Amino acid sequence: MKPQQPSMLLRVEKVLSPASYGIHNLKDKKMVHARKEWPSSYWRRFLTLFEGVSIMYRTETKLAQIGNRSDRVTGAVNPPVYFSTAYQHEGIGQSTGFDYSRTGNPTRQLLEEAIADLEGGDRGFACSSGMAAIFTVLSLFQAGDEWIVSDDLYGGTYRLLEQGYKKWGLCCKYVNTCNPENIEKEITPKTKAIFLETPTNPLMQQTDIGAVAEIAKRHGILLIVDNTFYTPLLQQPIKEGADIVVHSATKYLGGHNDVLAGLIVAKGAELCDKLFLYHNGAGATLSPFDSWLLMRGMKTLALRMEKHEKNAKAVAAFLSAHPDVKDVLYPGRGGMLSFRVKEESWIDPFLRGLSLITFAESLGGTESFITYPATQTHADIPEEKRIASGVDNCLLRFSVGIEDDRDLIADIEKAFANIHEGVQTR
Repeated sequence: MKPQQPSMLLRVEKVLSPASYGIHNLKDKKMVHARKEWPSSYWRRFLTLFEGVSIMYRTETKLAQIGNRSDRVTGAVNPPVYFSTAYQHEGIGQSTGFDYSRTGNPTRQLLEEAIADLEGGDRGFACSSGMAAIFTVLSLFQAGDEWIVSDDLYGGTYRLLEQGYKKWGLCCKYVNTCNPENIEKEITPKTKAIFLETPTNPLMQQTDIGAVAEIAKRHGILLIVDNTFYTPLLQQPIKEGADIVVHSATKYLGGHNDVLAGLIVAKGAELCDKLFLYHNGAGATLSPFDSWLLMRGMKTLALRMEKHEKNAKAVAAFLSAHPDVKDVLYPGRGGMLSFRVKEESWIDPFLRGLSLITFAESLGGTESFITYPATQTHADIPEEKRIASGVDNCLLRFSVGIEDDRDLIADIEKAFANIHEGVQTR
């Protein structure tokens, strides 16, 4: 391939085999040009090699190529970090497209375009945290509106809804969303949105997004999906009919427990314009350096998720056969699982018996974390309601890392032994 020219026209010099792309029986193999767009897309969304045939890049390839060759001036293979908060205007009404970094930043824009493409949406928004992303989405609604929400959702989201937006007139109905019929029964003329976690946090329950999308469309309401646990690598809710997707990008997308970030992707120009108003107006935007750090983490998501899932399956199988475990909640994909020990009194000695696995609140990093939802992620939910939803005092949530699964299982085995020995090793 020739070096990139100022016209941004890339000429393919070598004829590639159609069969290598799964293309067969082509009569006309005339080579055509592929045009790279800037700045609306920093990579070629597809490369047309043969007349009338478009070769779509797979998700793993898009992840590995995030930000690659985005600097058309120097040809740097990694995206630059633009720390500037302001941008020069050559004259009145003459903008480069960037004016003030709260409104737009070149580094953040690369990230926003990447997540929009990965999720199949029209526009992405990078926020300062996952909760900032949900806060921005909530700004679309007004007093008197209703949401229908997964009944075992993340405690931080519950806190924002019940201790924040409830006093401003937003009402939430909490239902078991695994059965779409439960959702439709709760819809009223005031219902404006359905908010799903799938899998849910921490009970790992899954919802048929497509079925719920049909219900939402039939009633003229928005479908919002938190895709933190699965990421666009395993699930793309917008392609199944969702209107908005949110991520705590701090988790699997970042993947290294070193960046706090949230992402929003939306479909439809009008909805995207409204989100931009609140994203820009409130200023809960992601910094340039954190945008760069998140893109760097996303490049290895496919490799990490494969190992997370392999380890999670091994750990789930081990726990399922363990006599001290009441039940294991694992959806079959990804690196998240939960399990219940048989006695609440076992929680503390079990956690103290761990030495490799970290007792911490977050998830999705390379290191394995165990969380106790009752006192950590779901502490703000009233105990009676929390237990009724299934988040009881015997439940532990496990973010399975990418260590050797044999070491993880050995550490868990040692922690169970600590329960019965009564020895606090931590």
